[in-house]
Amino acid sequence: MRTGFWLMTSLVLAVAFTSGCGQNGSAPAQAEKQVDAHDEHKHTASTETGAADHSGWWCNEHGVPEEVCALCNSKVAAEFQKKGDWCKEHDRPESQCFKCHPELEAKFAAQYEAKYGKKPPTPEG
Repeated sequence: MRTGFWLMTSLVLAVAFTSGCGQNGSAPAQAEKQVDAHDEHKHTASTETGAADHSGWWCNEHGVPEEVCALCNSKVAAEFQKKGDWCKEHDRPESQCFKCHPELEAKFAAQYEAKYGKKPPTPEG
């Protein structure tokens, strides 16, 4: 009886551990959702899929980490707006508005440089 219990427990654990293998938090399906969430501007297309690549840590188009890029993700934009962090003139978070606050671009670039040891790509507009 105890052998059956341990065998079943081992089988359940083996299935649980192997079912997530090869998956990461930035799956292509998640990236496609982010592209669809914001279509007011064009993103640089990846060469493989023709769609913008939002699977990495950095948003090359806007010069900020992907997880806080309000120009690519409408949910993130709504969070910034809810907090009152929004530049109405340039339709982006005030804390990411490089047009009103050029010094912010250097702040975000420093994050990129600290992570990758090189300067980030120049953001669009």
